[in-house]
Amino acid sequence: MATAATLLLAGMAGTAVAQETLTVGANIGNVPWEFQDDAGTFVGFEIDLVAAVAERLGAKVDTVNIPFNGLFSAVQSGRIDIATSSITITDERLKSVTFAQPYYDSDQSLTTLAEGGPKSLDEMKGKVVGVDTGSTGDMWASEKQQEYGFAEIRRYEGLAPAMLDLTAGRIDGYISDIPALQYYVKDKPNLAVVERIPTGEKYSMMFAKDAELATKVNAVLDDLKTEGVLAQLHEKWFGVAPDAGSSTVTVLPMPSLN
Repeated sequence: MATAATLLLAGMAGTAVAQETLTVGANIGNVPWEFQDDAGTFVGFEIDLVAAVAERLGAKVDTVNIPFNGLFSAVQSGRIDIATSSITITDERLKSVTFAQPYYDSDQSLTTLAEGGPKSLDEMKGKVVGVDTGSTGDMWASEKQQEYGFAEIRRYEGLAPAMLDLTAGRIDGYISDIPALQYYVKDKPNLAVVERIPTGEKYSMMFAKDAELATKVNAVLDDLKTEGVLAQLHEKWFGVAPDAGSSTVTVLPMPSLN
């Protein structure tokens, strides 16, 4: 069966074919990147970004909900054409998948109960920490477990179930991407992001290894940055303009192994 990328290329070469569909995998519930509004519609920064990219490629989008840890096998097997979900570019991941240029700079963070919860990583000694399975937060917590004395690392498939356990006192803190948590807790006074964990992460869309579609999407991202479309999305979802020099506004090369 021809892939969406192949059919797109045929269409762009002038072959008379119907508009094709890009199958995009996303961990729905990952606010503000991809989640459901009150009507059940998929919304978010990356939902809007993928829609803008697909429009430039002359394609439609079919978004499927896949747990974060399942995105890697889904894109490698060809089940999906693109994976999104605030996915951090790492050298380890670049060994088996391809990323377009980054479009968001981030760090990890520690979120706890505002009243009576730990106020820092140093206060997490002997405590239970929650992370998303297979995420960079999971990797960081596993690497630092002995240093900070975490009693247990409990793994979740997304933010929502972790927040339920944090609110119920079943975990003492949750380590995950800071923009998602800052967005999530802004209307929840019982929760607080108590510490930024500097990691220098950058997010991008993920593709099968050496997929030609990745190169085409990368070129579209050049235009979306230059034209200010990504800056507009940043203001829409975060309420502020992106920092000058950040990957949201700076045209960058496709990531490659050092």
